[in-house]
Formats: sequence, C-alpha cells, structure tokens
Amino acid sequence: MTIFGKVAVLMGGRSAEREVSLMSGTGVLKALQSRGVDAHGFDPSLRDLFELKTLGFSRCFIALHGRFGEDGTVQGALELLGIPYTGPGVMASAIAIDKVMTKRVWRAEGLPTPAWLTVNHAVACEQAFADLGSPMIVKPAREGSTIGLTRVTDRRQCEAAYELAAQHDPQVLCEQFISGDEVTVPLMGSGVDAKALPVIRIVAPDGNYDYQNKYFTDDTQYLVPCGLPEGEEVAIQALALKAYQTLGCRGWSRADVMIDATSRKPYLLEINTSPGMTGHSLVPMSARAAGISYEELCVQLLALATTDYQVAG
Repeated sequence: MTIFGKVAVLMGGRSAEREVSLMSGTGVLKALQSRGVDAHGFDPSLRDLFELKTLGFSRCFIALHGRFGEDGTVQGALELLGIPYTGPGVMASAIAIDKVMTKRVWRAEGLPTPAWLTVNHAVACEQAFADLGSPMIVKPAREGSTIGLTRVTDRRQCEAAYELAAQHDPQVLCEQFISGDEVTVPLMGSGVDAKALPVIRIVAPDGNYDYQNKYFTDDTQYLVPCGLPEGEEVAIQALALKAYQTLGCRGWSRADVMIDATSRKPYLLEINTSPGMTGHSLVPMSARAAGISYEELCVQLLALATTDYQVAG
C-alpha cells in the first residue's frame, strides 16, 4: 500500500515491557507487510529516532509499551519530526501513563474509579491499607502489564508490596480492590467518531491476571461475547468511550474496568494508549469478534496515524 509511504514499526524500546513490545511489533510488522505496506522494524533503544527523518519514513506504527513508548516522549519526538504516528497524542499519552493523574481527571469529570492514595514509604502504605481496607492493590503509578503489582490482604504484606512497586516508580499507588468481573474495552477513532469494540471478560486462574497469565500461559479465559447482560455491556462501552474522550485520546486505546459483584457498578482502572498486539492480546481478539482480522486492524490503525499539530506548507 504505497498510500502510506515508508512505515516504521517502533518496537522494543527500553521500558520494563520491552519483551512484550518486541512480540507486538513483530506481529504488526508481518501483518502490514502481508498487506503490501512498505513496513520496517525500528527499535528506538538501538537507533536514533532522528534516523526516521533521514531514512525517509513517512508514518510510524507505535508498538512500544510503557515508558519511552506510550508516555508522550516518543510522541513528542515524532511531533518535532513531523511524522504521523498511531495512537493518542502527547498530552493524552502523558496523562494516561500516570494512573494517578488519570484518576484525578476522571474523578473531576464524575467518572467512577476505585478509591486511592499515593504513598512514598512503607509506613504510609500500611496507613493506606487501614484506610482503604482489604484487599488493597499496590502498584507503580507509571508502569504497565501489572509489573510491580501486589494484592495485599494483610498489613504485614505492605512493606514488601511497597518495596516491589517502588523498584519501578518512586510514586506508588494504593488502590481499593473491586471484587467482581474484570473486563476490557478496546476503543478506536477520534472525537465524536470514536467507537467501542466488543467487551472482553477476563477470567484468570484464581483471579490473578498477572504478567505471566497475561502473556505466557493459556490458562486465562477471554470471553467474547463477554456473557454480560446486553444492557450492562452497552453501558460499559459507553463509560469506556467517555473515559477515552475525557483524556483526549485518539487513534486507539484500551480501557480496563472492574464490575463490582454486588452492586454491578463499573469502575475504571486505567487506559492503555499503546495496547498489546501479541498472540494473547485483547484488542485483536475483540476486533475479530467485530469481523476485523488482525491484518485489517493493523491497516486501519495505521490509516488513523496523525500528529497533534499539522503545519501548513
């Protein structure tokens, strides 16, 4: 597809999610090439981003995950280079990578998200446990793929949970645990034209949807159709879409939601602005349920690539 010109699939990078990013990027690269796109792999941890301009790349598919990939830094560099890229822009990416800032924006807009506290030492983590109750989730504020996350059910676990999270980020988030159905909602498009894809319900072994169960085992069940009452699924899609639009996202993202088992009230957890595209990934799974193949999904996302600022001339 010459309409896209020379395309760089950005993968790898230097975040804690490098391994997953390489899997995502390899899948995207093969898919685009199979559709005739002049696509090439590009690892920003091994090459200077400014080579993108000198080598004549006209568009980028961002398959980077975590810091230096979906936090606004790469997006800002591509804005300076004037190269359109997939996914949300600089501001939306920077907010979404920071779970605390995301929750503040959502709370200000009246969107439901679990109660939380930020802590900077283990004693404060113990106090948060007393305030938020058991179970409590402790995790880095700016990390993905459940890296550094602990589910705390006893005050004595707080110190180790805090230390683990703090290894990845000095800002540690303590969050009320919502017991119930875990679902995720892929989103595509921009503004009023944005849409939600089918909801996926996640059933992990012992309810533990950790890094291993996300990417490297076949024990986790992904249900699409999700099996929720139709009205509930539609309401969750609408909530996820509002969360996406509130952060100013465009292109694509994925919203993670917990549904309280008793009240059936949905709570927004976070927005992933560069979701996984591996064999276990959720956006391709949801897209297939909507009749969109993996290859077509990659092409559609590439077609949505843009920049925040289009300079005339």
